[in-house]
Amino acid sequence: MNKLVLSGRIKKIEPLRYTPPGLPLLSLVIEHAAENIEAGMKRKVECEMNAVAIGEITNAPLTEGNHIQATGFLAKRSVNSTQLVLHIQHIEQL
Repeated sequence: MNKLVLSGRIKKIEPLRYTPPGLPLLSLVIEHAAENIEAGMKRKVECEMNAVAIGEITNAPLTEGNHIQATGFLAKRSVNSTQLVLHIQHIEQL
């Protein structure tokens, strides 16, 4: 199963664009920071995740700085890329 739930702050939103079939596409960067327990010790975790929203989900009222929880799946950015992108299927404001 390929499912990811990530909470964080929207660091960057690109202007809305359209796929070749005409679907709206929104690219964004989610910035995450938390503390997790690993092997019995606290560990500070920080990351940035590139994400895309395609279709109706692009109508969600999103702005830079919003705190969100995004649920979706990971896929390669393109056929020849090794970089992963979160494809958002559900998003909620926190």
